[in-house]
Amino acid sequence: MPDTTTEVDLAYGRTGLKVSLPAGRTTVIEPVQHAAATDPPAVLREALRKPVAGPPLRERVRPGRTIAVSLCDATRPQPREGMVRALLDELSGIARPEDFTLLVATGTHRANTPAELEAMLGAELAGSMRIVNHDSRDPEMLRWCGTFGDGVPVWLNRHWVDADVRITTGFVEPHFFAGFSGGPKLVAPGLAALETVLTLHDARRIGSPNATWGVCEGNPVHDDVRAIAAATGVDYAFDVVLNRRQEVVAAFGGDLLPMHAAARDTVREISMRPVPGLFDVVVTTNAGYPLDQNLYQAVKGMSAAATVVRPGGLIICAAACEDGFPDHGSFREVLASAPSPAALLAAIEAQPETVPDQWQVQILARILTHARVGVHTGGLSAADLRTAHLDAVPDIAAAVAAEGPEARICVLPEGPQTIPYVA
Repeated sequence: MPDTTTEVDLAYGRTGLKVSLPAGRTTVIEPVQHAAATDPPAVLREALRKPVAGPPLRERVRPGRTIAVSLCDATRPQPREGMVRALLDELSGIARPEDFTLLVATGTHRANTPAELEAMLGAELAGSMRIVNHDSRDPEMLRWCGTFGDGVPVWLNRHWVDADVRITTGFVEPHFFAGFSGGPKLVAPGLAALETVLTLHDARRIGSPNATWGVCEGNPVHDDVRAIAAATGVDYAFDVVLNRRQEVVAAFGGDLLPMHAAARDTVREISMRPVPGLFDVVVTTNAGYPLDQNLYQAVKGMSAAATVVRPGGLIICAAACEDGFPDHGSFREVLASAPSPAALLAAIEAQPETVPDQWQVQILARILTHARVGVHTGGLSAADLRTAHLDAVPDIAAAVAAEGPEARICVLPEGPQTIPYVA
């Protein structure tokens, strides 16, 4: 007798994707559903007036001071317009809009286009505020700050270093090798030089078992990220937690490290879910647009699935990849530089210097030595995927059915927004 099916809505691209899977053998793991804040502007202002630690924002800024604000780039669903307006409103009478510089913390990503900036900040702010795309490769944009953490040479964006007041803004979610996003990551790697980022993402740090979802203290990547932010100085930190519809659930402000710890506690309750055992097949996503714009980002969704797939099992990642690999950066080139995932790992671990994007390749190669990985996408061809050591999956339901009538299936409709772990 054939399986009855259940229809699951996957977060995919801009439109979503429905897939029918065997009802009796499929476990769907989603974040705890939280309603959006009924008055988001009020919640954001509250985080500036009643911080987790330290004085309120208005008490930290004096008239005539220059203010640098670090923002996530276009690959992240941060509610930038609301957060920047909250800062402007809260500092009204103390700081003028022209006192602010908005720094897009691109890390090693490309600059955001004028159209993307308008989508990120709204037409009014994008047209009236001073906005600078960070460029990790431009020495004219960088200031030497010193060596911090475990021997990390640190150059940071000069607009950030030279500002009188430095404010990080971001959102907190589990991160596949830094533990959690947000907080100190808006300083480094967000505003750091390429050499700084390469050190933070070297094979030794990325290869640590503690460089994983939900771990910050004792994680060699996050330990150094925190050390850099603490040593170079953040005057106020401002983060939000979002639900599956990318709506604000909660906001946190104040001194950087206690603020981020409080936000992490909330995210851990929402996003990290226990499961009873490993699965034969895990269907995952990269949480839809804007997070699944390219294959590079989609490794996060694959990494979430890898935590609960059996050795030799199948991961299927649905990611639109409208921006391809992408073609900028070194991800595609490094992926194609060796004939197999094992050879990629060996080459990365053997080479004396870190090259851009090798960390994403290292994590993907590690996943591929553990499980088979297929990708359902409209943005890359089967031939493109083969160069990345991945299989094309035009029909998710058919690929799951091919694993046999006994296969146990897990679905992560929100991908890395939900991190399962074996209890």
